[in-house]
Amino acid sequence: MKNNEINTTNIENKELKNKLKNNIEHYVKPYVISNVGMSLDGKLATIENDSRISGDEDLKRVHQIRKSVDGIMVGIGTVLKDDPRLTVHKINSKKEDNPIRIVVDSNLRIPLNSRVLNDDATTIIATTENMGANNKIKELEKKNIIIIKTGINKVDLVKLMELLYKKGIKNILLEGGGTLNWGMFEKNLVDEVSVYVAPKIFGGMGAPTFVDGDGFKTVDKCTKLDLKNVYKLDDGVVLEYFVKK
Repeated sequence: MKNNEINTTNIENKELKNKLKNNIEHYVKPYVISNVGMSLDGKLATIENDSRISGDEDLKRVHQIRKSVDGIMVGIGTVLKDDPRLTVHKINSKKEDNPIRIVVDSNLRIPLNSRVLNDDATTIIATTENMGANNKIKELEKKNIIIIKTGINKVDLVKLMELLYKKGIKNILLEGGGTLNWGMFEKNLVDEVSVYVAPKIFGGMGAPTFVDGDGFKTVDKCTKLDLKNVYKLDDGVVLEYFVKK
């Protein structure tokens, strides 16, 4: 495991910094950082899935975060669409720098040849109790993949966070698509948001966005943020927020 303490070095809000330090032992879930690269109109890719948003320096920034956390989490949609490795490879690193990879896959759709199932790092598949002891689970376990079952028709994200914490995963980088991101924000499971905004407009009603799902019905109920930092990077800008609890 990596350093399990929440990094508060760059926190300027002293009250929040002290709160995080004083309550770190009382966390019953990992500290979750939601990171995304998007166009100015909030798209993660074009309608034809061209996701060339981040420049070289932003990619290094993201991989530095990956290197610093215990786990990195995505939804099955990201795996099916991009077949990512979810490792640290844009900066100097060793195999042991790779975080534990967590894939939320309610219906166990993950292909057995997915790169996220290779031996570069430990992988956890979070699925539902409905999956039972089927052949695919047996094949995954042969690959030393850890299976967590929680929830009936879809993964219970609240319970999943508790189980991951008990496994020693104290901080997670969330690189989900719009569906998983919504699930995490809806359940108030995100603690920090880091966004790279590229000076581009993609448009497209069907283009993927940062957060999809049903959405909050009123402003009163929506997730509210506290600006932590903002700076220029590549040809865009990085915005960092704390989630108000």
